Amino acid sequence: MALRLIPHPPNTEPIMTTMMPFSRKWGKWSGLVFGVLAIIAYDFLTQTLGVWTLITATSYGLLGLLAGIYFSKQKGNNVWGYVTFAVVGTLLYDAFTGFTIGPLFFYQSFSEAFFGQIPFTLYHLSGNVVLSFILSPLIYQWVIANPKLETNYIMQKLALK
Repeated sequence: MALRLIPHPPNTEPIMTTMMPFSRKWGKWSGLVFGVLAIIAYDFLTQTLGVWTLITATSYGLLGLLAGIYFSKQKGNNVWGYVTFAVVGTLLYDAFTGFTIGPLFFYQSFSEAFFGQIPFTLYHLSGNVVLSFILSPLIYQWVIANPKLETNYIMQKLALK
């Protein structure tokens, strides 16, 4: 969540980058919950809740579900698995949201939505590929698989102090 609040290039966001390692470790339902809550929490905190929140939260939730299924079949903390899912997931997400939000809620023509979506998707795709290549394996290694961040370890340390 904090990463999304830091200024960044357009259409570069870390939700999928972070969601993939969580889905790898804890499965499809954690991916679904992570995707939905990431969008709702961000829109709530930035006071931008709207009908698009339902569409984007649903989209990221479904991507989290798919990520859990996809990564359950992958071995290890494989960077190319993250990149592959980022490409497919970004294309699915942008196709679904790009062709629904504008035409359905802002009376944009399908043609405008289609041609306007191309540069958006190119930025979004490049950002997700770069972030998934660099950050997803590190998030898994340093956060998800880090035994010092396990609940039992933290509770033992807190109890000793």
